[in-house]
Amino acid sequence: MTEGNESIVSEFILLGLPIRAEDQDLYSALFLAMYLTTVLGNLLIILLIRLDPHLHTPMYFFLSHLAFTDISFSSVTAPKMLMNMLTHSQSISYAGCVFQVYFFLFFADLDNFLLTSMAYDRYVAICHPLHYTTMMSQNFCVLLVVVSWTLSTANALVHTLLLARLSHFRDNTISHYFCDLSTLLKLSSSDTTTNKLVILLLGNVIITLPFICILVSYGLIAVTILKIPSIKGICKALSTCGSHLCVVFLYYGAIIGLYFVPSSNNTNEQDAIVAVMYNVVTPMLNPFIYSLRNQDMKGALRNILSRKLCLQ
Repeated sequence: MTEGNESIVSEFILLGLPIRAEDQDLYSALFLAMYLTTVLGNLLIILLIRLDPHLHTPMYFFLSHLAFTDISFSSVTAPKMLMNMLTHSQSISYAGCVFQVYFFLFFADLDNFLLTSMAYDRYVAICHPLHYTTMMSQNFCVLLVVVSWTLSTANALVHTLLLARLSHFRDNTISHYFCDLSTLLKLSSSDTTTNKLVILLLGNVIITLPFICILVSYGLIAVTILKIPSIKGICKALSTCGSHLCVVFLYYGAIIGLYFVPSSNNTNEQDAIVAVMYNVVTPMLNPFIYSLRNQDMKGALRNILSRKLCLQ
């Protein structure tokens, strides 16, 4: 239904990634392998943490939630992208688009809060080891996760409700592989001033503030590590937070490159590629980072495998 140059859309067209038609099958197989690796790898982390009593600590409690979040975060966009690539259908319903926006924002925010909680856990473990058990009690860890879920739900809901009130769009073609909020606002012919203001305000609270908390945590950790007299002690302290630092670098590096680095007007293709980095690639790499660099995880895997062999 149209009104002048405006229209009330019932579906959107996702242009997807900038891939040539003859390469679609190759890239669809690649992304399918990446998505399956993400799901299976993170499920393995959850399983190991649940089965091995030695991993029932605050750090692995947060890691299990991060693994679940990574599976969900990737599942918001990857299956639809794969289906569109395989069927050569680019449409997504208006309701499906709104739901995708909500869950994308929700799991992106939750990822952000969990990484912050893990940074605080490392700070307490290294800077206040004698008080670690008291400061990182089970009740406090559960509280951090509950607060993370609550804030993520509230933020995603606010943006989604504000998006849902925008009824008219100049075009229904989205230059992305999923329903990106900023792209939808550019297509809207309704007044988006409130949406942009809320994005600016809540973006600083939801993204910038946790990132600052992570930087402060690792700044204090660095100060504490520099006071350690032995090289062996320094290496041991660094090994406890090396995996988390790698994940933080990957996640925030992509977000900063996408949302905070100034770009020209013709960067839709680059934006889609950078989005793949933190939405598909980073969740896939997390299991490798935490398993290859973590002796506890490798030990838990060996214990479970040896237990299985003994039963046979």
